[in-house]
Amino acid sequence: MMDVVNQLVAQGQFRVLKVPLGFIKVLQWFFAIFAFSTCGSYSGLFRMVVECKDRTNSDLNIGVEFEYPFRLHQVYFDAPTCKDMKRERFFLVGDYSSSAEFFVTIGVFAFLYSMAALSIYVFFFEKYKENNKGPLIDLGVTGVFAFMWLVSSAAWAKGLSDVKTATDPDSVITMIPACSSEENHCREIQDPVMSGLNTSVAFGFINLVLWAGNLWFVFKETGIIAPFMRAPPPQDKPAAEDAYGQQGAYEQDPYASKQGGYQPDYSQQGYNQEAEYGPGYGQTGAPTSYSNQM
Repeated sequence: MMDVVNQLVAQGQFRVLKVPLGFIKVLQWFFAIFAFSTCGSYSGLFRMVVECKDRTNSDLNIGVEFEYPFRLHQVYFDAPTCKDMKRERFFLVGDYSSSAEFFVTIGVFAFLYSMAALSIYVFFFEKYKENNKGPLIDLGVTGVFAFMWLVSSAAWAKGLSDVKTATDPDSVITMIPACSSEENHCREIQDPVMSGLNTSVAFGFINLVLWAGNLWFVFKETGIIAPFMRAPPPQDKPAAEDAYGQQGAYEQDPYASKQGGYQPDYSQQGYNQEAEYGPGYGQTGAPTSYSNQM
């Protein structure tokens, strides 16, 4: 078993985790855990005090516990009626399990898909890119999760607002008939801690940003945009080379013509010299004839 694991690790392409495609997938896996865990593991408590005119009927510590999935209509507590030591049972209002369970379900499935995608990236990246099917499927699933994170986060944010209202001790106190009497005094002594649920909503929208942003990097792997990103064919370059060649030829022509002018034509020069100097030699007799005339 260890040999198989070592072989897989040796063949793994862990460098893909350094590029945005793999690195964002790690962040998605990480933040999905925080999203569904902060919501799914929540349990809250608030406490109230009901002081009756007859102190023997009072209850100075009424604790109300609630938890995920926030079916508050099933949560109850007993409060005194301030009459003859009697107590009455009251239920909270509202059922917010649908939005909470939907949010947690999206988080769990996003966590599982991110883990599976990371395994494929690391160990089967070549097969992932084969025939372009892997990137196209990945693009579709990523788009679906981005939309689901938007819907589930918005729904859970609204559900959380309703949960806060339904579990507000000041609001719950109004449900107790004994608290409507001026002779009795009711107050809260402990509010529920909602920081964990607030964090879950924040993680939900962070996941939305991560999955929506990852669409671009997965889309690039599909190769659909590759033809549009190619550089235009180098049509100007050959023209520049031809122009350079023509320029070179143009520059070499005068030099070649100059070299051609320097090449002597000995036959013509010799003939011309004879033709040119011949009369000169013939004219040398002129002074002789002139001297004879003298």
